[in-house]
Amino acid sequence: MDPAGHGAAESHGPAHPSPKEYVRIGLILAVLTALEVAASYTGVSGSILIPTLFVLAVVKFAMVVLWFMHLKFDDRRFARFFVMGLSGAAVLYLVVLISFKVFL
Repeated sequence: MDPAGHGAAESHGPAHPSPKEYVRIGLILAVLTALEVAASYTGVSGSILIPTLFVLAVVKFAMVVLWFMHLKFDDRRFARFFVMGLSGAAVLYLVVLISFKVFL
């Protein structure tokens, strides 16, 4: 402790991404969005298209949460809350799709 009674400066974990890293993540998200739009115009049946779009949406969600919301650099407890919410949403989404016989 210093004489003023304040502790030494603590490290707050790993450094946050640089602007270059944010641009790279943004470009990856743009490519994934382009893949989603292209997939919707292919004429593929809903039983293949919907799970494909769902997986792409989950990947994009994870990237946004991890990098742009800085969850990658925060305590793991916060990550668990997001995973629980995403899991609950996924289960609800699948139940609705199954109840409307989208996969049959």
